[in-house]
Amino acid sequence: MGVTSYTQEFTTPVAPARMFKALILDSHNLIPKLMPQGIKSIEFVEGDGGVGSIKQTNFPEGGHFKYLKHKTDALDVENLVCKYTLIEGDVLMDKLDSIAYEVKFEASGDGGCVCKMTSEYHTKAGVEIKEEDIKEGKDKAMGVYKVVEAYLVANPDVYA
Repeated sequence: MGVTSYTQEFTTPVAPARMFKALILDSHNLIPKLMPQGIKSIEFVEGDGGVGSIKQTNFPEGGHFKYLKHKTDALDVENLVCKYTLIEGDVLMDKLDSIAYEVKFEASGDGGCVCKMTSEYHTKAGVEIKEEDIKEGKDKAMGVYKVVEAYLVANPDVYA
């Protein structure tokens, strides 16, 4: 088993606490509403959103994937940091055991924030993963962030 890490960050004009609430604390409600064509539902199969909770994301029929499950490993609401692991789902294919994520929202000088994301891809024995292999997943994740950002910019009172 090998581990490949990737880090990316982006800036947004949205305050860090609002991005954290929308993307981390209330994503199970917000994201299916904003992206019904890509995400059918997100529901807790264990827990209520705190550490140890398992959230299942279901994709619409006819798509590339059926579902995935994330487990919340750490949740620091005060410092706007979340760690979670993709533990199950056809998105792992036959190449990955899991993907561990850390997402951190830090204030920037202009009232917005910098979102820093680290992903660790834990591969199955004998499997090597290349950045181009995971580019599609990274692009989809960034697409979700941009949709949420646009919604929050257009609705300044939401999650305020």
